[in-house]
Amino acid sequence: MVLFLEGFVIEVWKLTIEMAPYLLFGFVMAGLLHILIPQRKIYKYLSKPNFGSVFKAALLGVPLPVCSCGVIPLAAHLKKQNASDGSTLSFLVSTPTSGVDSFFATYSLLGPIFAIVRPIAAFTSGIFVGVFSNITGTKSRLKLEDEKFSCNICDISQPHTHTILEKIKRVFTYAFFDLVEDTGKWLFIGLILGGLIAFLIPEAFIGSYLGIPYIAYIVMLLIGTPMYVCATGSIPIAASLVLKGMAPGAALVFLIVGPATNTSTLSFVGGKLGVKSLIVYLISIIIIALIFGILFDYVLHISTSEILVSMHEGFHLPMWIKTLAGIILIALLIRAFISIFKLRRIKGMGKIFRVPDMSCKHCATKIENSLKNIDGVLSVNINIPKKLVEVEGDVSTEQIMMAIKNAGYNIKED
Repeated sequence: MVLFLEGFVIEVWKLTIEMAPYLLFGFVMAGLLHILIPQRKIYKYLSKPNFGSVFKAALLGVPLPVCSCGVIPLAAHLKKQNASDGSTLSFLVSTPTSGVDSFFATYSLLGPIFAIVRPIAAFTSGIFVGVFSNITGTKSRLKLEDEKFSCNICDISQPHTHTILEKIKRVFTYAFFDLVEDTGKWLFIGLILGGLIAFLIPEAFIGSYLGIPYIAYIVMLLIGTPMYVCATGSIPIAASLVLKGMAPGAALVFLIVGPATNTSTLSFVGGKLGVKSLIVYLISIIIIALIFGILFDYVLHISTSEILVSMHEGFHLPMWIKTLAGIILIALLIRAFISIFKLRRIKGMGKIFRVPDMSCKHCATKIENSLKNIDGVLSVNINIPKKLVEVEGDVSTEQIMMAIKNAGYNIKED
């Protein structure tokens, strides 16, 4: 047992320190994007059911560091603002499949080829599903509702500005607090599963079964489609399997379908956009994932260069940088878990509601900000583990339920 724990911890630590420097840098880049791209700009250009709106949705979605969970309320708001089905689905595919943070994390464990191909696949998937949806769907004249002023730094709804120092502070608080809290659970699960695969599963077993591309593609589709995993959390799992001998194209299939086709997203698409859109969404992603997986393995097969999982054979960061980054990342993850799972006291003094699809800090923040915009709300208490929201103040049940639904979430009065 001691030997198992020792070997397992070593493998997890190896994955952690390889990812940590690039992941931390990616978080900072994500913080900059959060400040530079206001949400109202996202909603403004996606209303027309044409190729332009689909293209813009995919282009916007690729760099945004939004997880599989966080993209659902964003997509719900897009639809509420009369965005076309095509642009909504395009955004829903490209956003969780890629991201500036996952780009650097992919580079760290899977090398530059994977890092470049992955966002290209995400963008292509978004374009394909959006165009396919517009072709097969019904077109209607859409009018974008006026989007109220929103601030990426605070929750004040009146037009205002912030100082450079306030913006810099928000970049880092969003990067190392908000974003780590959103992705931390899935990153932790990915590292644990990656460590288990690296330590327990023999290379001969992976090579014998998942080394055969067409078998591996099907297996990764079956695993990745229902699995709830973010773009970053999927990386250590894919890297461990490829290092053990799985076809690299199958890893790319998993990296595409895993973040984009979990059960929560499929339920949202089917419920909000209809069964027809769900079928288009699922088939499009599977087709693109298989095409990219097959092409990727073909290119690697005919290439004379050693570009399989690199682990940066030609470039090594100093061990002290990787170790320090690993320690910082672990500290941030511990802080995130404490923040998320620390029970916020439900006082029992207000109206209490259960929000079954609230699962992360991003969800709680959107719900809290939506509720605080209601006149008469004195305080909002949210318990993420128990999925409870308590609202104190002189406000009706209907107003509260409408605000939570407008944020993109389902609700039940407790």
